[in-house]
Amino acid sequence: MKKSIMQNALGKQWDELPEALINHYGSNEQGENYAQGKLDIDYPWFMQLPYTIMRFIGALVNRRGQNLKTTVSKTMKGNKQYWHRVITFPDGKKIIFNSVFVADKDGFIEYINAFLGLKMTAFVEDNKLRYESRGYVLKLGKIKIPIPEWLALGHASIIESEYKQGDGQTFSMDFRIKHFLLGEVFCYKGIFVTKTSNINPVR
Repeated sequence: MKKSIMQNALGKQWDELPEALINHYGSNEQGENYAQGKLDIDYPWFMQLPYTIMRFIGALVNRRGQNLKTTVSKTMKGNKQYWHRVITFPDGKKIIFNSVFVADKDGFIEYINAFLGLKMTAFVEDNKLRYESRGYVLKLGKIKIPIPEWLALGHASIIESEYKQGDGQTFSMDFRIKHFLLGEVFCYKGIFVTKTSNINPVR
């Protein structure tokens, strides 16, 4: 049974997660997991052009919306976890947001392409899973150049919790990026259901 990046990052705290998040971050024998739900996306008007430009390098999403059908699949391949997100808008247009998670000391790095990544730490607090960013990184071959948060979009934080107690499959997530000068520059949040029919999570 393959352990996910999150299982390794949390260590002993993995067992403190509610069942819904165990199922979301666990994986089957092939290292796969799948979830679907509805997502709200919002950001200030002055970030429209930056996000449109950033889409060319695979970063975030450059369109707002509410109750957007979203699917998330995760696959472990070796020591990397590949995330594939598909967001469908009311007009039928789909935005795909891919990233790769790799282990890093004190946490992990989420790469949006071969060069740019976000360093994250995860921990369990008050029965919730929390992510906090630790800066950005520019990867040039084997060299990783740190980029302070204030030079980029800002500080990222994620809170995930069990949404329907006892359900074991439904969870909520809230992702925000705040810049010390510009304030909150990005937010997406939603409710998701993990498809656990073929998932046997490792505890």
